[in-house]
Amino acid sequence: MDIQDKVIIVTGGGTGIGKATCKKLAEKGAKIVLNYNHSKQDAIDTANELKIIGAEVLLLQANVAQDNEVCEMVEKALSHFGNIHFLINNASITKQIELSDLEAITDDIWSNLLDVNLKGMFYCARAVAPIMKENKVGSILNMGSIAGITGSGSSLPYAVSKAAVHGLTKSLAHALAPEIRVNCVAPAAVSTRWWTGEEEKMKKLSGHLPLQRISTPEDIADLICAILTQDSMTGQIISPNNGMVIA
Repeated sequence: MDIQDKVIIVTGGGTGIGKATCKKLAEKGAKIVLNYNHSKQDAIDTANELKIIGAEVLLLQANVAQDNEVCEMVEKALSHFGNIHFLINNASITKQIELSDLEAITDDIWSNLLDVNLKGMFYCARAVAPIMKENKVGSILNMGSIAGITGSGSSLPYAVSKAAVHGLTKSLAHALAPEIRVNCVAPAAVSTRWWTGEEEKMKKLSGHLPLQRISTPEDIADLICAILTQDSMTGQIISPNNGMVIA
């Protein structure tokens, strides 16, 4: 499926990988629903950049951890553009905690990470599924993480939440076939503001990288665009990790 003139919701689209993905999609002629929660000014700035490229952009605030806000966002997007073809479940949060420090992991941390990283993606997928089913075609891309594969990362709850996202991807791929394809990108460390002040930890977690580089948001955005339009792919967890994990 071509991206030109397709309506694409990008959650957490104002910064990092989300921003880079919105730009790539805009360059390919997509109509962008740019979602944000707290990063309002970043989202406004990104939307303005997309408009300079010539993209049609709808900026919508919603906390993806709240089902009612997700449903309202999807309704507004559908009312504005008349359709929804793709969903990129990018919105995620983390908490920097040493993996061995189990006592630092509170119930609130568990709840916050799972509510956004896992349940938020489910809510968004559920909200757009009837629209895509009616179209007879659609594509959902979930943002996973190498942490969900290795079990290591910025924190234990984050790694567990992303492992759950990988499982969600496979289950949704079964549940929504044949009309809707569901895939997941699970990057290793990406040079974004998440790692500001934690660069040494990022390098330590990355270990020996055969390609001797850290991925950029633009690297991941390129892969997301390719997977969205790959008609023969569903239920796959693709990990761009510069050789960090070679099976």
